Amino acid sequence: MIKVSESARERVMALMSEGGFDANTDFVRVGVKSGGCSGLSYELNFDKTIGETDKMFEDNSVRILVDKKSFLYLVGTVLEYSGGLNGKGFVFNNPNAQRTCGCGESFSL
Repeated sequence: MIKVSESARERVMALMSEGGFDANTDFVRVGVKSGGCSGLSYELNFDKTIGETDKMFEDNSVRILVDKKSFLYLVGTVLEYSGGLNGKGFVFNNPNAQRTCGCGESFSL
């Protein structure tokens, strides 16, 4: 399961609305791909359809899709949003990551 903090929920809802997506029917797609300075990087997009191998979760009124492969890397992750002086953006608090890069956009196991 993937959790969504209150700050991330508020930002996701605003971005979905701005992008023409409906939070009641559309999804936030979270994934992992090869790359980044630590070996694996996070992907975050909006989507309107569920794929055959997708797992669907809902937390804090946010509907989340994760493909089967990415799910193994993301179990227990909390999606947060930071708008402080140190930067602005989504942050993945992933308990499976053994090492993360300075920007927080990539990790390794």
